[in-house]
Amino acid sequence: MKRARPIQIAWKPNKQSSIPVYRQIVQYICDKVANGEWPIGSRLPSQRALAESFSVNRSTISTAIDELTSYGIIAGKSGAGTQIVSNTWALMLPTKPSWKKLISSGSLQENNRRMQQINRLEFAPDIVRLGTGELDPRLFPQKMWTEALQKMSVEITSLGYAEPLGIRELRQVIVEHMRQFGINVSTKNVLITSGALQGLQLIASCMLEDGSTVFTEAPTYLKSLQMFQSAGLNLKGIPMDHDGLEYWQIEKQLHFDESSILYTIPTNQNPTGITMSNIRRKELMNFCIKNRLPIIEDGAYQELCFDDEIAVPLKAIDENGMVMYLGSASKTLAPGLRIGWVIASEPVIQRLGDAKMQMDYGASSLSQLVFAEFLKSGKYGQYLADLKQVLKERRDNALATLGKYFEDIAVWDIPIGGFYIWLTFNEDVEVDGLFEKALDKGILLNPGDIYDFKHNRSLRLSFAYVTCEEFTAAMKNMRMII
Repeated sequence: MKRARPIQIAWKPNKQSSIPVYRQIVQYICDKVANGEWPIGSRLPSQRALAESFSVNRSTISTAIDELTSYGIIAGKSGAGTQIVSNTWALMLPTKPSWKKLISSGSLQENNRRMQQINRLEFAPDIVRLGTGELDPRLFPQKMWTEALQKMSVEITSLGYAEPLGIRELRQVIVEHMRQFGINVSTKNVLITSGALQGLQLIASCMLEDGSTVFTEAPTYLKSLQMFQSAGLNLKGIPMDHDGLEYWQIEKQLHFDESSILYTIPTNQNPTGITMSNIRRKELMNFCIKNRLPIIEDGAYQELCFDDEIAVPLKAIDENGMVMYLGSASKTLAPGLRIGWVIASEPVIQRLGDAKMQMDYGASSLSQLVFAEFLKSGKYGQYLADLKQVLKERRDNALATLGKYFEDIAVWDIPIGGFYIWLTFNEDVEVDGLFEKALDKGILLNPGDIYDFKHNRSLRLSFAYVTCEEFTAAMKNMRMII
């Protein structure tokens, strides 16, 4: 392999400045990496040469190198000296986190009127929840749950505070669990959170500057929209086609003097159910590498692909720490567990773990231990296989029902897994009016507007919360209403 050429330096720190010299050197190197002048693989001169270039002593250089290494921006490579190894998330670490911003972000933006109405009605008796983002409670593995709790009741001798990153036993089994998706990390790369949504809040509040731009699919997950907006970030929706995010639409909106990231749900996307093709994923990664655009990959539905469909996570093809991955037990097992996880480089995980400890001092120890038992005992894999079979049957029934009653007035995609079908009516049907009339029949809908950046004529339909018979009856009633 050809050795990278040493970087050329024509700059010196200002020794009259109130900013320590080593901090000036750290910022100088960060700026060079951020603007693309020093790409990944670039080789730094020796510490002796750096000291001569900057006209400082070796101890100052050593301090700067140690700090850059702790952020994961540079690393010593055997036989190749010290190289630039990350040019996205790691560059956000030298900026000290704003705990004031984290605290203030607890005051979330108010839900719009329609969302408030849906949240109330979801718990109304005798309502058919046709768009909800939750598994049917009747699918809960009660027998397995009882067995796990009985085992835990004997083994648990205390329930003290967990380690800052989460109980080691759970992080270890998550590491092993993620290997089946091609994500190979260690326990130092995993942070346990109180649901994946908390992971998103930590990233938005502790890693991103006010006014940063978040590119995301249009439409996308409602709660992510609210989380980013509450953190003072600017959202820009990018359209999708049948293969997923049209990443090339981002380029004309990118400004390299502004901080930007991409938030994406590439597998069984919420709310559309679209799964990004593996070819598109590779193209997207190449685009983000070229444009130094860091990625948050939401993998909440990664495990719910039917028919042995293989959707390779972006994190599995990430070689430079560009992707932060969010996982969750909420969509596959039980939202009430409030167990999620973030996978990222060790310095980033340490930053987020520090913030989480100040927020809630750790996710529920009991929930962590129970989920760890599910994973390591094999119960989770067995349950997941059965669950996917039920969901596939419900999806197939939903598609047949739509074909029978809605083929002449709407279009939809066929999801390879997950919970959702994104149905879009022709211009003769107005969703707002349909929402109110469906309520009169005891049917609760999730209009597409609440997930999008503009008005649409769509519905997020879920086949995960209702039985085949309930779905068919509700859609038959809907057609009669229309």
